[in-house]
Amino acid sequence: MAGPRPGGVTLVAVIAWINGLLALIAGILLLTAGPADAAVTTAAWVQIVIGVITILVGIGLLRGNNFARILATIVFVLNLGWAIYVAIAIPGQIWSAIITGLLALIGLVLLYSARANEFFRG
Repeated sequence: MAGPRPGGVTLVAVIAWINGLLALIAGILLLTAGPADAAVTTAAWVQIVIGVITILVGIGLLRGNNFARILATIVFVLNLGWAIYVAIAIPGQIWSAIITGLLALIGLVLLYSARANEFFRG
């Protein structure tokens, strides 16, 4: 790490932790909710794995790990693409699409600001 961690990187990491924790909880609740078919069990395990990976990405961001930043970037770009698709294909969901798109853009800006680039350079 070449410099102190920018607040924007910390914010993105904390949001990743929260998302990861919520995915983990959702997966556990699906597994423990009672009898379930194979599709529900599979969805539960996918949620758990995504939750763990998301938490690890948050930790990596705090430590200045560039691979974690790349993974977060991929997710933000996919979210942005999804928001554009939803805005075009499902006009009734325009506000959801706008919010999703704006959050993805904000995440990208925070991870690629001059201070963030310096932080991830080391």
